[in-house]
Amino acid sequence: MFTGYLGLLDLPWWGYVLATLGLTHITIAAVTIYLHRYSAHRALDLHPVVSHFFRFWLWCTTGMTTKAWTAIHRKHHAKCETVEDPHSPQIFGIKKLLMEGAELYRVEGANRETLENYGHGTPDDWLERHVYGKHDRIGIGSMLVLDVIVFGPIGITIWAVQMMWIPFLAAGVINGIGHYMGYRNFQSEDASTNVVPWGILIGGEELHNNHHAYATSAKLSNRWYEFDIGWLYIRILETLGLATVKKIAPKLRLSTGKTSCDFDTLQAVITHRYDVVTRYARSLRDTCAAEMQALKARAVSVGSVDSARLRRWLNIDAAALPATERAERAEVISHSKVLSTVYTMRDELAAVWQRSTATKEQLVHKLEDWCHRAENSGIAPLQEFSKRLRCYA
Repeated sequence: MFTGYLGLLDLPWWGYVLATLGLTHITIAAVTIYLHRYSAHRALDLHPVVSHFFRFWLWCTTGMTTKAWTAIHRKHHAKCETVEDPHSPQIFGIKKLLMEGAELYRVEGANRETLENYGHGTPDDWLERHVYGKHDRIGIGSMLVLDVIVFGPIGITIWAVQMMWIPFLAAGVINGIGHYMGYRNFQSEDASTNVVPWGILIGGEELHNNHHAYATSAKLSNRWYEFDIGWLYIRILETLGLATVKKIAPKLRLSTGKTSCDFDTLQAVITHRYDVVTRYARSLRDTCAAEMQALKARAVSVGSVDSARLRRWLNIDAAALPATERAERAEVISHSKVLSTVYTMRDELAAVWQRSTATKEQLVHKLEDWCHRAENSGIAPLQEFSKRLRCYA
């Protein structure tokens, strides 16, 4: 059938590799900019020409509809790491996410309740109802034909790579590894991780923990050494008048002259609560480790608890721990005034931003009282942490 036909482009082997990477990268950009940051989280606005190009491209390369992807992702955030999460490796296991992540999407995409509850605000025009939503195979088939016309027989291989790119990297790696292993800038209430600090291959989605900490941010990088190529593309589109950024993660501001908590302090602590927990854990981990050694030196029985377990307890609310771990924590801190102070005050600090019927005035008073007790605790790292917390503005 293809005898003698080399396609419209006759490239060296590395040219086909670069072409494949370029085509798959457009798909990644469409997912992270259009489906994720624009449709699911409304972190930016896109010009109709740009949004429809991405919509068309995804129809040709994935067969996914905007409504299904958006609804599934929103449900993931709403039910993260629970049995209702459509794709949590904490529930399904990392192997299933890596090997069958796309299948989990298809199953949840057939759930009408999910689409109705979480798919609001997505396209519902004639094209969506009569073309993109009904004839996904036509889009995928059209891409196959186009690849063969442009690249010749090797276009079949290029097309196959295109078809596997999103199911493996997005549905498998990000939803799997991004909730299983990596590093965490923020102690969010889920298991999200940053896979690597350089978000290039998957358009910035590698910075998954940053995203879960500030879900409505159009920019996924947060630390100076992190790079989000999706954000670079958004800035280019914005410069061209084709995008408008609505929100990015707030930057922490400190007012070094503050000596007491006020409404600004309260708001800043609530806004940056994941960062607060992270800084608290980092500030007190050495204190806890030293106290654990002191307990062992006094031959106090601490069972199987070690420094790693103490660090874990600093990062997780007591209510989120399994019952056995809560009992272990209570037993260990009962032997140490220092540990009791550190973990009790950690729980009290978290209570400031958790659901409460308290007024703002009461919460400010509660935060001020917390800082006062921290600074009179006799624990130097806790005292320094409290003094810095007062400066939040």
